[in-house]
Amino acid sequence: MKKSIIAAAVLLCFSGTTLAQADYKTSDGASRVFRSHWYIGGQLGGQYTLGEAKFGDLLSPNVQGSLGYQFSPAFGLRLSVNAWQSKGGWNGYKPTASSPAGTVTYKYKYVAPSLDFMFNLSNMLCGWNPDRVVSVSAFVGGGANYAGGNSEAADLAAKGYDLRYLWTGRHWRATGRGGVAVDFRLNDYVSLGVEGNVNVLNDKYNSKKAGNADWYFNALAGVKINLGKSYKKKAAAVPVRTAEPVAEAAQPVKPTTAKVEKAEKIQRDVFFKINSSVISTDEETKVSELAAYLKKHSDAKVDITGYADAGTGNDVINDRISLRRAESVKTMLVHKYGIDASRVIVSSKGSRVQPFAENDKNRVTICVAE
Repeated sequence: MKKSIIAAAVLLCFSGTTLAQADYKTSDGASRVFRSHWYIGGQLGGQYTLGEAKFGDLLSPNVQGSLGYQFSPAFGLRLSVNAWQSKGGWNGYKPTASSPAGTVTYKYKYVAPSLDFMFNLSNMLCGWNPDRVVSVSAFVGGGANYAGGNSEAADLAAKGYDLRYLWTGRHWRATGRGGVAVDFRLNDYVSLGVEGNVNVLNDKYNSKKAGNADWYFNALAGVKINLGKSYKKKAAAVPVRTAEPVAEAAQPVKPTTAKVEKAEKIQRDVFFKINSSVISTDEETKVSELAAYLKKHSDAKVDITGYADAGTGNDVINDRISLRRAESVKTMLVHKYGIDASRVIVSSKGSRVQPFAENDKNRVTICVAE
């Protein structure tokens, strides 16, 4: 069971890191890059301990403090300490031999440290967004429960009631836990949140023998504070463009000298739709102009470089789509316009280089012929 939980946690860690985007583009073309960071939290709430009594009779106050580290937009670890009070219930209690059977409850104290694996579902499914107002996380973990102060149960046993798992003094017990947390962002440093978690221990926690595990459930609300910035800013990329050719002044032609025409290089930027390498009808005009240039200048070659925008996908996806975009331009030049393949040079840079400040324009092939 423990091995299965650990394996699932590791799998979710790697899958979450892969799926969540760590680079968020702003409207002005700049970007924010995720930065790992520490955080602290404090919460107050209530606990329901499963037992033989009405729901309201088994409610107790509950507090929790935590120190966590967010490794990636999707994955983090949290050391939490949950504490205060739990309750047990006895159904069939009689104050005297002639009294009708009723229910009695008894309370005891505990402190429960736990290590939680945190998975930000919002970032895993929707991509990282440092301005997101509501974020939902799931967690699974385990630790220990250190309980004491069970004198009320001991008093019941002294009156003749058979609490078969009665314990006194102080005891450590292993615990497993899981839950869901929802955070409401106030600013870059502070968020308010609510959390629900379920905890399982062995059958001896509530002093009664039931033949199955004991459970308690916590509902908490509180605040989380980031210790430092959760991202760093990156200025918008300055587009690297080849200067448009400047026509040279016409030189007078001497009657005795043959005219030599010098080819000026040209650049055409062929743009694509998101996640596509299909050349649209409008963009094909640019490919046609490249073909005309190459046919006119038989010694010229064209260098085609494919790109992808950094605002979507990841390096693996973007490397593949940028190469396909460059290859699609080469294919059209060779098969539709009859250009020799040896005159076409293809390369790609994925999304690691962004020639344009506007994110969507980086779904492009830049073609330079000379």
